Amino acid sequence: MAQLDPNLLMILIFIAVIVIFTLLAFMFGIIGKNDKALNKKLETIKSRQNKTRAMQTARKKLFVKHEQSMLDKIIPKPEEMRKKLQRTGKDITVKKYALASIALAFGVAITIKIVTGLDLLPCIAIGVFSGLFLPQIAINKMIDKRATAFTKQFPEAIDLMVRGLKAGLPIFESFNAVAQEMDPPISQYFQVICSDVKMGNTLSEALQKTSDQVNTADFDFFVISLNIQNETGGNIAETLGNLSTILRGRSQLKLKIRAMSSEGRASATIIGILPFAVALIIHLSNPEYLAIMFTDPRGQIGLVVAMVMLSSGMWVISKMIDFEI
Repeated sequence: MAQLDPNLLMILIFIAVIVIFTLLAFMFGIIGKNDKALNKKLETIKSRQNKTRAMQTARKKLFVKHEQSMLDKIIPKPEEMRKKLQRTGKDITVKKYALASIALAFGVAITIKIVTGLDLLPCIAIGVFSGLFLPQIAINKMIDKRATAFTKQFPEAIDLMVRGLKAGLPIFESFNAVAQEMDPPISQYFQVICSDVKMGNTLSEALQKTSDQVNTADFDFFVISLNIQNETGGNIAETLGNLSTILRGRSQLKLKIRAMSSEGRASATIIGILPFAVALIIHLSNPEYLAIMFTDPRGQIGLVVAMVMLSSGMWVISKMIDFEI
């Protein structure tokens, strides 16, 4: 039986790695936190605003200008990417993100080639992996950090609005008080809401637009509460006070779940670090022992396969310790 050419085998492994990580990226995009009842209510609220869509589109053309380039044809769903980059709170455009990803891929590939002396194909594979996933990880970290800060501040902002409403202020002035007295990022979002209302949008439209940008369950509850109260009437101060109590209870429950899942997170950290720590110790004690893994094509294929398996295992563990509240 003829033996498969090592170069051809490396090419096949490289293609398999790209396909696997593309599928994982797709899964990350479609598997997320989903509350069917909440989403259904939000869709109902959105449908009530359809008659003002033409006016909103005209305003968007006048006041919002996105960069238009060849990247819109290359990158899938560029508008969703723009929204995701906006949630970071940083001045990151799709063009900057794409250039940074390409530069990172080239830099990692060249660095690995110079430092380790690997063949070109494994270096390219590692560079492509770094360019595709490391920027995504960084963006997700920035979004999570901003969302966490917003969630932590939000009950205090609601309490501030409740005090203003009980003192006789209208709801818009209560929003303006949050925009002026609270710290970022929550003050920035409420400034946007106030600006949208001043530009002619209704409060419901401004809230829904900000809800799409914030993308947190707590703010979605807030929007739903105000829209229901606007339709049915009632004591809005009492409604928001109850919502503040619920949100604080959710935060406490999240902390309890985080404490209970700390063992799983520690296990994931140890499992992720252990292979690299062992490899470093072996390399320092006997460099020739591991040299074959970097010089022989079969060893390089084994390293790529090991990275794929390790990444898949880490992804599975992350899903096991991720609880929806």
